[in-house]
Amino acid sequence: MFIELTEDNLQEIVDNHAKVMVQYGASWCGNCRIMKPKFKKLASENEDIPFYYVDAEKFPASRKLAKVDNLPTFAAFQQGELKNQIQTNKTEVLNDLFNEIKG
Repeated sequence: MFIELTEDNLQEIVDNHAKVMVQYGASWCGNCRIMKPKFKKLASENEDIPFYYVDAEKFPASRKLAKVDNLPTFAAFQQGELKNQIQTNKTEVLNDLFNEIKG
């Protein structure tokens, strides 16, 4: 399941799901646009875990849930807590992050 956040409510989503994957991006970010289809593909292969895209500029409260200081940032949440986050434009690194919570 891939969903683009339309409200600044990521905390509520993280609190209500055992596991959540997030891509933080922005419309001006070229690497974000490159990674978004790869993130969507990973979501389509793992329907049991929700994947969210968060516009880091529009949703500051959601951005604060991870240490977002560069884009794209990917974050893995488990049991309501940030498990890990990375900044990358490499699919393999994204897969490694996902595997930390896939278990």
